[in-house]
Amino acid sequence: MIGIIDYGMGNLHSVKNALEFLGIENQIIANPSEIESMDKIIIPGVGSFKRAMDNLHEKNFVEPLVKFGNSGKYLLGICLGMQLLAETGTEPTISSGLGLIPGNIELLKSDTLRIPHMGWNGLTIKNDHPILEGVKLGADFYFVHSYAFHVESDENIVAVTQYGYDVPAIVKNKTGNIIGIQFHPEKSQKQGLKLIENFSNL
Repeated sequence: MIGIIDYGMGNLHSVKNALEFLGIENQIIANPSEIESMDKIIIPGVGSFKRAMDNLHEKNFVEPLVKFGNSGKYLLGICLGMQLLAETGTEPTISSGLGLIPGNIELLKSDTLRIPHMGWNGLTIKNDHPILEGVKLGADFYFVHSYAFHVESDENIVAVTQYGYDVPAIVKNKTGNIIGIQFHPEKSQKQGLKLIENFSNL
């Protein structure tokens, strides 16, 4: 069973619809006490880092999510959900994240490219991870973001996308059970759905 965290920030229903389409058993989690019984967790999200963390604290999700990730079970953050896995964020002010992957979230830097980064981009693989099993390397994925995950170590980067410079597109913790995806796999057609399917099979 995959639990989808409902903390009032965005795209949980599009994630749920993708799981339903793939025939993957799932449940929207509004009560933190339900987290422990899940096999895997997805943290979706769209919006501001600080507001998202405030919501997670107010709804008492932070401690159970950290405990779940540290237990070795698989946890996936999508878009803002990926960024929340970091130690700190800067949107709109500096605030603490879940601290599950070493690094911080900073505004994209470009003098020539539009921010937010919005549209379809390809991936360059930096480190192998089973979430990429069978995914076509030439595929494009749908990005919408203004901030990027600056990881502490290159070992935490699974894949990057090019937007003026290499921007982490998929990140992981040291053991690989905590994964963050900057783009929206649930909106990235067949190859995005393959990523979600791979996560369910981990």
